[in-house]
Amino acid sequence: MNSPVDRRIPLPVLLALLLLVSVFALSQGAYNIGWHQLFSTHLSEADWQILLQVRLPRLIMALLVGAALAVSGTVMQALFRNPLADPGLLGIASGASVAVGLLIVLLPALDTSLIPLPFWAQSYLQSLAAFSGAVLTCLLIFRLAKRQGQVSVLHLLLAGIAINALAGAATGLLTYISDDQQLRALTFWAMGNLGGARWQQVAVMATLLMPSLAFLLWQSAKLNVLLLGEEEAGYLGIHVEQLKRKLVVLTALCVGITVAFAGLIGFVGLMVPHLVRLMLGADNRMVMPCATLLGASLLAAADTLARLLVIPAELPVGLVTSLLGGPFFLWLLFKSMRGES
Repeated sequence: MNSPVDRRIPLPVLLALLLLVSVFALSQGAYNIGWHQLFSTHLSEADWQILLQVRLPRLIMALLVGAALAVSGTVMQALFRNPLADPGLLGIASGASVAVGLLIVLLPALDTSLIPLPFWAQSYLQSLAAFSGAVLTCLLIFRLAKRQGQVSVLHLLLAGIAINALAGAATGLLTYISDDQQLRALTFWAMGNLGGARWQQVAVMATLLMPSLAFLLWQSAKLNVLLLGEEEAGYLGIHVEQLKRKLVVLTALCVGITVAFAGLIGFVGLMVPHLVRLMLGADNRMVMPCATLLGASLLAAADTLARLLVIPAELPVGLVTSLLGGPFFLWLLFKSMRGES
């Protein structure tokens, strides 16, 4: 049972953690910049270039992706009333994976001269494919789950399981028919990576994610009511069907954007909301802002570790989050077993 002290962990503590992680991320790497130099006006031109063109956009992307995954996981856990639900439950990320797999494996076989693309589209082709796959998957899930004008949470869950299974089979087939170079590209993308972060990508992500995250955070009180049950929420004046559609669409949008720019990054959307609820209880008005800050801090820290562990190379950040997530749930298992004994 959570102690009262745990429940009163203030937001300033998580803000301080976010600041510390950000300073560490900006200062550490294959080329170290002392943390005290970050606040100095006497940085060399090379230091400024590393900070402004490489590390700062990468840090901001990590913060955005971590926050989006954590908030999406919190919404999924509240919507399905399952503390082990995560953003991948609906199959949005799996649909994006299939789209990227099709792009990587089949595009070289096509005559791309027949489909002229502007330069900006060529440079973002993989991200556009992932986002398109996520959007199409979301539309398909709604089509499968909708019955008599209503969307059942159970039907959403079943549709998500089916989409995940089919997308997994399709991705496996694409992996099987790919050559060595394509297989490497598929594998590396599936592990998640923030190394390609640029200011243009950060601007696009922020423009799309910030309004979505703000709206989801604004719905935290309604999520508390939804935990009572759909019928009870309706009696209390909540437009349940409208709320569910908004929550699912915006969660799918957040997941689609993060997958499009950062690849598949697991455990953040599952681990962070679960950990925050263990500390603070089930009140989403407190859980969601805290999960936002903790998710951002966790992914920024994981990305920094990914850059530091095998210098001068880098590990995929999704691999690091999996290495963190596995022991966390083993700890939960042992904790639960001790509580039952």
